[in-house]
Amino acid sequence: MSLSHVTYRTAIARETQLLARAATGADPASPVPGCPDWTLADLLRHTGNLQRWFTVLLRDLAPQRPARPEIDPDLPADPAQYPGWLVEGAAAADAVMRDTDPDAGMWAWGPDQHARFWVRRMLLETLVHRLDGERAVGRPTGVDPVLAADGVDEFLTNLPYATPFAPHVSGLRGAGEVISFECADLDRRWAVRLGADAFGLDPDAGTAHATVRADAADLLLFVYGRPVPGAVSRLGDDALIARWCANSRF
Repeated sequence: MSLSHVTYRTAIARETQLLARAATGADPASPVPGCPDWTLADLLRHTGNLQRWFTVLLRDLAPQRPARPEIDPDLPADPAQYPGWLVEGAAAADAVMRDTDPDAGMWAWGPDQHARFWVRRMLLETLVHRLDGERAVGRPTGVDPVLAADGVDEFLTNLPYATPFAPHVSGLRGAGEVISFECADLDRRWAVRLGADAFGLDPDAGTAHATVRADAADLLLFVYGRPVPGAVSRLGDDALIARWCANSRF
């Protein structure tokens, strides 16, 4: 399942504003609980640079992976100015997305080789890092459950293709074991099968060997390897869930 192009654009702008608002006036050196060894400044720089890189990809409808710039030349020298820089980048991204056909073909590292891949990816990167930023400054967080469920879907769909930049994902192998991820507040379920040579979603999977069940917002945090404030039910093979957690984060 994916949402509309307009929904993603609107959500990217909103999530960016929320992250910038949380960071404004906060200590840029604040540690980020969900991202070990990162400060708040690191989080904003990472998010802003990713948004800018995705924007270039969308603008050019890149047919193959281009070299990614390591340093964005418009990054302010003062980390206190990062929130404004972040918002400026999101506005530039929205201008490009407004004029981009989401069905246009282009390179993507996931299975969906269309512009919509990057719009969706930009939202989920921004949303999860907005939660990271709010937690870093002690601000209450919240996630729309529909967006959260879409984030779980996007993560589980793309994770098998993440090995080039997250080699530990290759550790998600098995003998056909099935892990079920279930939303307690929405009628959504994803079954992932671990094979000897690959893993991925299996909509025809039967009984799961292990099940992770939580509200959509908490399930999103779980699959992203973040601390989960709510209740997460773990049923079945606990070692299988531990193997998933040890190898799935990117």
